[in-house]
Amino acid sequence: MNRYLRHSLIWLLSSVLALPALAALKEGDTAPDFTAPASLAGKAFTFSLKQALKQGPVVVYFYPSAYTGGCNLQAHTFSINQEKFAAAGASIIGVSLDSIARLNDFSADPNYCAGKIAVASDADGKIARSYDLKVKEGAPGIKDTRGVEIDHGFAERTTYVVTPDGRIAATLGGLAPTDNVAKALAAVQQLAAAKGQH
Repeated sequence: MNRYLRHSLIWLLSSVLALPALAALKEGDTAPDFTAPASLAGKAFTFSLKQALKQGPVVVYFYPSAYTGGCNLQAHTFSINQEKFAAAGASIIGVSLDSIARLNDFSADPNYCAGKIAVASDADGKIARSYDLKVKEGAPGIKDTRGVEIDHGFAERTTYVVTPDGRIAATLGGLAPTDNVAKALAAVQQLAAAKGQH
């Protein structure tokens, strides 16, 4: 691949992965329920938002693709803070258009999800669209950080904190991956503090 084409593809991928959250659902909206194939620590299972909400708030974070720079950093940051989310009574589910095979690898990878964060496959982008997120088609030739071609589209990076009654408590978009995690943690800690006051 010539240098110009490679730089063009890198620019295209970085612009796709940095999409701002414009039409995302807002605080107070009802979070669309979903069930999806997911993976935790390399083992596939069926994730149900409705079931997860019975245990407490759920952080639903949409990200463009496993094994790409910002998404790797975001998954790693969620994984090293997972115990703080759990202490606030919250669980975490990442959602992307990756196949379940890619997610089995990603969820077990010690550098990223590290077996601590579950990730769900939204292969057709239907879940992302139900949350009013933009889904962009992938482009041929774009490779992930392992050198494997990315053969799917990309949802914009946006995180929702969903309360047990199915309402969105926070919508976090247009942030750097680590800031996204920090704001999500602050939101669930605020929910836990408010619950403790009642």
